[in-house]
Amino acid sequence: MKELLVGNAPCSWGTLEHQDQSKAIPYSQMLDELVETGYTGTELGDWGYMPTDPAVLRAELAKRNHVVMLGAFVPVALKRKAAHAEGRRRAVKTAKLIAAVAARPAPYLVLADDNGTDPVRTHLAGRAPAWAGLSKDEWKTFAAGADAMARAVFDETGLRTVFHHHCAGYVETPDEIATLLDLTSPERLGLVFDSGHYCHATGKEECDIVAALNRFAGRIWYIHLKDLDPDVARRSREREWDYFTAMRNGLYPELGKGCVDFPALLGWLAARDYRGYVLVEQDILPGMGTPKESARRNREYIRSIEVNFV
Repeated sequence: MKELLVGNAPCSWGTLEHQDQSKAIPYSQMLDELVETGYTGTELGDWGYMPTDPAVLRAELAKRNHVVMLGAFVPVALKRKAAHAEGRRRAVKTAKLIAAVAARPAPYLVLADDNGTDPVRTHLAGRAPAWAGLSKDEWKTFAAGADAMARAVFDETGLRTVFHHHCAGYVETPDEIATLLDLTSPERLGLVFDSGHYCHATGKEECDIVAALNRFAGRIWYIHLKDLDPDVARRSREREWDYFTAMRNGLYPELGKGCVDFPALLGWLAARDYRGYVLVEQDILPGMGTPKESARRNREYIRSIEVNFV
């Protein structure tokens, strides 16, 4: 059996962008619990959540069995050209930090739209119609910005960039993902495939995860494992909840308790000899749930289906 490399992210401990971090679990506790529950990799989280001094961050990872830094999430309002220069600066700054603590496999800069900030797209998450999307000119601006940031990150650090399709942003639906990939460089910009965001974005309670993986196979460089509660997703659409209301109602449950076919996903990865990490992301809002116990159960669930990764 091949070894499945499994990480978990700060968002599984309630550390999410655009949220009140006064209740945030300290990074030191998060890393301790991550290792205790069986993970070997993580992402950076919001800038400033973990140490931003490379020497300090490297030491924190090293003393916990050399946790591997897998990536760092940088949201940018890419449809606005005026946001590109500052976004590029943040992307390069962030990439330099994770490059300085890089192990193997090398981390990715995880670029995304500035999700959850546009009130229309935040309200329509999980049911976004075509009319709420980008215009042809906005797509050109968006894609050019993404390409430029990926190029700058590679030129400055040697790291590659993956784009995170995400609910409550302008690259959410399957067709929006396809459009972005069509308009950007396959050498510079890959895709981090997020199972939970993808399934919610389809607007259905059932999701053919293998068909989705096949559609974007040529650009998938990295994987986020997230489940979706189909009943919450359905109620979100019927009651017209915004994205954060759906999250507060348990949109993203522990792995294996929703509608994502994770055994099929692992089988797909195995068939393509995938050698990177899969990263668990059970997005919860600050103060919700018991993150350590959820992390333990999520790891136990993955172990129960690892026979599919052969």
